[in-house]
Amino acid sequence: MGEEIKNKRIAYFICCITAFAEKYNLTDKQAFGYLQRFKGIDFLIECYEAEHQLSISDAVLDLTTICHRNGGKLI
Repeated sequence: MGEEIKNKRIAYFICCITAFAEKYNLTDKQAFGYLQRFKGIDFLIECYEAEHQLSISDAVLDLTTICHRNGGKLI
């Protein structure tokens, strides 16, 4: 994978984490920890090709659903 593609993915992940944090009034660090614990980060990595074509708000909803399925309590 090229450096430019990696950078685009990282920027997308950061954008999603920040939007998730804002929606749930968390710090970016808290949001990252939550998403990591409840498999949201894994979901973003595995489903990047489909998810990055959606809006960030759709991605946040998808992350919320995935985390909830894996034991997360934020809804």
